[in-house]
Amino acid sequence: MSAESTPEPGIPGLDETGGRGNGSRRKPRSTRRKALLITAWTAAGVVVLGGTGAGYVYFKLNGNIKSVDIDQALGADRPMKIDNGSENILVLGSDSRSGSNKKLGGGTDDGSARSDTAMIVHVYKGHKKASVVSVPRDTLIDRPECTDTNGTTHPAASGVMFNEAYSTGGAACTVKTVESLTGIRMDHYLEVDFAGFQKLIDDLGGVPVTTTANIDDRQSHLKLKAGTHTLDGEQALGLVRTRHGVGDGSDLGRIQLQQAFVKALMDQVKHVGVFSSPKKLYDLADTATRAVTTDSDLGSVNALADFANGLKGISSSHTKMVTMPVQYDPANLNRVLVAKSKAQLVWDALRNDRPVPASATRGTATGEARGVVTP
Repeated sequence: MSAESTPEPGIPGLDETGGRGNGSRRKPRSTRRKALLITAWTAAGVVVLGGTGAGYVYFKLNGNIKSVDIDQALGADRPMKIDNGSENILVLGSDSRSGSNKKLGGGTDDGSARSDTAMIVHVYKGHKKASVVSVPRDTLIDRPECTDTNGTTHPAASGVMFNEAYSTGGAACTVKTVESLTGIRMDHYLEVDFAGFQKLIDDLGGVPVTTTANIDDRQSHLKLKAGTHTLDGEQALGLVRTRHGVGDGSDLGRIQLQQAFVKALMDQVKHVGVFSSPKKLYDLADTATRAVTTDSDLGSVNALADFANGLKGISSSHTKMVTMPVQYDPANLNRVLVAKSKAQLVWDALRNDRPVPASATRGTATGEARGVVTP
């Protein structure tokens, strides 16, 4: 099954008979380094609903937000900002090993953090539609020299996994790597952690999804029968982390599940509105602002709310999900390589504010996964 033919949420077809894509089956790996993802407007959107108050509420929420000055760390050596009305946002999941994430992420409480999945969110001019490009964590890339937000410079490295950029130099090195990979300037950066993701889903009252096949993954602790479920935070976290027991056990297959869940989550957030209780709105805003780390331009409630207001017109039906074009590495089927000519079609489309062409993902590796669709 090619990426362009991967059914989206709401369209039956992501089931146990789905194709594996090009390349051989990849060997399952440990779940210790699993991460999660969430779209930019999911966290920011609940801030709009509950975070525009005054006085204590404003200052409380404002104090929750963590931000990093990526612009200062990266300096002037970046792709040119394109002023065509579009925006590009890099969204990462974080599996920090410290604090409440220790139990969720596994491993030791050593304070380290990893980012295993990244999404480049391109919001088109007019802010009525978006394209989201998932970057597989197992992609072997050449990481450029980068300076982190503490001022430490890290030398360039060749043939390393994409998520090594985050573990090496955090947000700044990840943005630098994405901009080097794509040639596109990232206007904003948002990061969400394990514990925040789980609590956000619980505060939303769960997210309805329909699985088209049974899921039983002992490593992510997720067990679901085929059918419709309202996933709580723990189940949702298990879903976006699962790769064993669903399809070929690959990270590419897991991305298919993640993309479907993100769309379901977008729809669920839109159901939260004026009929919600003030306490629920506050709890959502409190959780969202605690969960996210942003670039310094979005590091306040007002800025995050203004940003989200510009995105609220985008529905899941006008959001195209694709995976960065890759092929399996012939030397190691647990890794993938950028399919450069096809990936360039994606980056050219985003740079020119155009839809991603179907030819960009045709014939690339996609993995295999049983699907999750919205009811």
